Amino acid sequence: EHPRGTPTGTAVVTGAGSLPARWVVHAVGPLWRGGGHGERDLLGAAYRSAVDAAAAVGAATLTLPAISAGIYGYPIDGAAEVAVAAVAERLRAGAGLGCVTFVLFGPATYAAFERALDRLR
Repeated sequence: EHPRGTPTGTAVVTGAGSLPARWVVHAVGPLWRGGGHGERDLLGAAYRSAVDAAAAVGAATLTLPAISAGIYGYPIDGAAEVAVAAVAERLRAGAGLGCVTFVLFGPATYAAFERALDRLR
């Protein structure tokens, strides 16, 4: 259905194969190019699209990584702020998911997401 992949800022759902899940949501975040190339908007769009895609197939839960914050080079504090805000926006708008969890690599990433969540409250 997506022979060349899905564009940056979007997400698609596929079956999960042998993973212990029903679906996999593939979200594409931006490469960090210094912040002046729409990276913030594209990252927010990737998270919103992932939540929307999961809700569209009837998922009750969604687990997300720190999109673009690894090899794509997005600074972790900014990535966390965008991620938490975008997911909260969709949940407040009634996305229909019962639980969204972030799975984060290492204490620095966890701390960045914790700070972003604290600022949102």
